Amino acid sequence: MSLLSGKFAENVNRESGTLYIVPTPIGNLEDMTLRGIRILREVSFIAAEDTRHTRKLLTHFDIHPKQIFSYHQHNLKQAGEKIQSLLKSGLSGALVSDAGMPGVSDPGELVIRELTSLGIRVEVLPGSSAFLTALVGSGLPVKYFSFVGFLPVSKKDRREELKRLALYEGTLVFYEAPHRLRATLEEMHGVFGDRDLVMVKELTKVHETYYRGNLRDYEQLAEETLLRGEFVLIVAGAEVSNATSLETESLSAEAIAQLVEAYIKSGMNKKEALKEVAKTRCLPRRVVYQALLEVKDQGGQ
Repeated sequence: MSLLSGKFAENVNRESGTLYIVPTPIGNLEDMTLRGIRILREVSFIAAEDTRHTRKLLTHFDIHPKQIFSYHQHNLKQAGEKIQSLLKSGLSGALVSDAGMPGVSDPGELVIRELTSLGIRVEVLPGSSAFLTALVGSGLPVKYFSFVGFLPVSKKDRREELKRLALYEGTLVFYEAPHRLRATLEEMHGVFGDRDLVMVKELTKVHETYYRGNLRDYEQLAEETLLRGEFVLIVAGAEVSNATSLETESLSAEAIAQLVEAYIKSGMNKKEALKEVAKTRCLPRRVVYQALLEVKDQGGQ
């Protein structure tokens, strides 16, 4: 029996059309794939983050869409319903963002989730991605990494998110707008301490630039950087220690206590730290609490 014929295989509505997720260049137009160009020429409609921006791309490649309309965070419901209706009628379409892979820090994520839940076929084309391009070019480890994207706008929520990431041992990848760059770097330094940092802007364009340094240099980096365009920030992960290694099969009470202490030092209160250790190490909260009591009984803090 084929592995694809089991109960976990995707249940696709064969009568509906297909939505193609088409990545577009993040700067250099030569990065547009031949397949992407063909799909945009063949589909019955194109849903674009910004139709004005997309029309420039289409004009460059001599593509004349049968129908093009906007799909962005301010018209999610109406545009999403329109996409569904067109696909259910048997037409196929394409989803594009202003640059890069739709669905990555992009409202396309929502329409993809909705369509797949309805059994409507979604086909993703490989192509440009700003965060992956920057990560590879950074020279920092790529075996384990976490793409965070844009941090919350609220200072309180942003700091809480950074605290949650403080003990992650893989490389961290963020997007940031120029007007928030300095403040974000300062907060990262305050929560993470000093770590290797690579900032990238103007990817694939003539003035592509990699700024390499440390979080402690945030003031100097912010001053030397021409604050234009969106930035990709790549930050080294937390240092691995024997006590906190993700490869540890069973944690001693002392190791659990050290993890809790590390989260407290990053700015969490004791309750938050206990909860985070339980979550990240897949431990019952009572086990973490019992470990703290055990260490305390042994004369620890």
